[in-house]
Amino acid sequence: MTVMPFLKLYGAGLVVLLGMDLLWLGVVAKGFYQRQLGHLMRPDVQWGAAVAFYLIYVAVVVLIVVMPAIEKRSLSRAIIFGALFGLAAYAAYDLTSLALIRDFPATVAFVDLLWGTTLTAVLSGAVYYVGASAE
Repeated sequence: MTVMPFLKLYGAGLVVLLGMDLLWLGVVAKGFYQRQLGHLMRPDVQWGAAVAFYLIYVAVVVLIVVMPAIEKRSLSRAIIFGALFGLAAYAAYDLTSLALIRDFPATVAFVDLLWGTTLTAVLSGAVYYVGASAE
């Protein structure tokens, strides 16, 4: 795959991930995270770190999940491998937090693992669709 198709997939992935995650964090689960993690949360978001996460995450999902699924022409592969990647990536944060951060709520870890799995499965499926429809 050349640079242009990658950039198209990457752009679509950023739109999907940002839209879904900002809706989740800013509306749907905002109160949940505030109640559970309020004592650990910064008063202001460190946007540089957040932007870096989104840029890296989408690039890796496109490269190791979506592009191989497009090559195999398999939407189910994109969704399943996306879910597995999301579970592993979010587990790195949540399970490490449970292991190292005093009073990190197990409920947050559980909800966040479910969210990361779902988010990345949907992201991968949506980006696969963009790539497959371009062929």
